[in-house]
Amino acid sequence: MAQNTVGKTSVTLLGLGAMGTALARTWLAAGHPLTVWNRTPARSAPLAAEGAVVAGSAAAAVAANTLVVVCLMDDASVEETLSGADLTGKDVVNLTTGTPGEARARAAWAGGRGARYLDGGIMAVPPMIGTPGSGGYVFYSGSRELFERHRETLAVPAGTTWAGEDAGGAALHDVALLSAMYGMFAGAAHAFALIRKSDVDPAAFAPHLADWLGAMAPSVHQTAAQLRSGDYTRDVVSNLAMQVAGTPTFLRTAEEQGVSPELLTPYFALMRRRLAEGSGEEDLTGVIDLLAR
Repeated sequence: MAQNTVGKTSVTLLGLGAMGTALARTWLAAGHPLTVWNRTPARSAPLAAEGAVVAGSAAAAVAANTLVVVCLMDDASVEETLSGADLTGKDVVNLTTGTPGEARARAAWAGGRGARYLDGGIMAVPPMIGTPGSGGYVFYSGSRELFERHRETLAVPAGTTWAGEDAGGAALHDVALLSAMYGMFAGAAHAFALIRKSDVDPAAFAPHLADWLGAMAPSVHQTAAQLRSGDYTRDVVSNLAMQVAGTPTFLRTAEEQGVSPELLTPYFALMRRRLAEGSGEEDLTGVIDLLAR
């Protein structure tokens, strides 16, 4: 073990939920000396058996190493956990999910206590951590110098993607992508609900759903191009007027199948509002203007 840790950055990890435990195991497997702390001590026992040092308190864990990684439930937990620790000279990497505003405030809070700060947004679920080729990665934002200093260590659990020097950048990217994910989940839930009362096998339907969602995913590049140019009529295939005209079919089908349309109707309402503004020749991109006002 000692031979494998030569030259490896020592890491302190606060928080051993499913994600924290996955992070811990990848650093241990890569030979990084690791000190861990968790509010529930029993969670630390398996990692101790794998070579981690278990600290008796968060303050002791922070004192053990310069690089301190935090992976807790929420921003309030971060403040509660770190408040009793001496952060002077520490490199704090916060992987706790939060809002951009919380990240900026936490960066200022840490800086006021003598720490350097980097915020992270994990785009992975625990089984993807430490699994090359899984597609998981982490957005980082804040101190670029700090990011570069620890980039090799941070890249052990998952790939790294820089999101800018605004400390809130990682959280913004994280929540934006997760919001899109939940939109996809909502659409998939409605689709499965439609077939549930029929004789369609969900397992047979799932590949069609996955293929269709995959085929539609590249449309985000056209949306981005339209947003950048400000021309929402550029390269339109099915304009807003045509798509609004088709929405009653979806609602009637839901009624026939005994499915609530409540996942569809909010988006359809936005489409109708945009059409009422005289934007029938546009792509669906114009709906973004309604949301971002």
